[in-house]
Amino acid sequence: MSISPLPADPTLDEIRTALAPLIARNAGFDGWSDAAVHAAADEAGVDRDVAKLAFKDNAIDMIDAWIDSIDLELAHRLPAEKLAAMKIRDRITALLATRLEIMAPDRESLRRAMAIMAMPQNLVRSAKIGWRSADRMWRLAGDTASDFNHYTKRMTLSAVYASTLSVFVNDDSDNFADARAFLDRRIDNVMQFEKVKFQAKQRQDYVPSLSRFIGRLRYPAR
Repeated sequence: MSISPLPADPTLDEIRTALAPLIARNAGFDGWSDAAVHAAADEAGVDRDVAKLAFKDNAIDMIDAWIDSIDLELAHRLPAEKLAAMKIRDRITALLATRLEIMAPDRESLRRAMAIMAMPQNLVRSAKIGWRSADRMWRLAGDTASDFNHYTKRMTLSAVYASTLSVFVNDDSDNFADARAFLDRRIDNVMQFEKVKFQAKQRQDYVPSLSRFIGRLRYPAR
């Protein structure tokens, strides 16, 4: 992942953006902790106290900033004009697969981040972070829906992403082949669901069970 250079007199937001990938690089060894912040600050030439202030000694703030940096890197690697030439299924596949590539060097940090995000006190914040990433991916994919589809698309993509990450962090296959195969199957499910929604809209006499479908994405039958 590319590291954003700091301007001469950076704001706290700019410091967070610059340090987040460096913190993630160290979190695999030091956890999402002060030690990881200190190591990142030293590498970037930022005062340790200022770096701590930027993240408020809060692991979820560090993780939030890291995921935000992943979103930015994803947009850099797959700009909207590049995705526009692809079919919608290929756009979603490319977006999710590229996210995995970006996070691959920091899988242990991701594992630790997922455990922190799953803590009861962090569930609301984690849901907002996941929704933000799903929204950004759909916007990169060219989605402009403003009706109920706006929400269903983001909910289904969030579910696909979360379930794929649970496979990815434990995947020891070559080039994460197992996680990629799992992702392909989940995207097939999404495309089938979108087809059903389209057909239902045409008939206007069928309402799909969104909650049951999302449950299947998160906990697919083995």
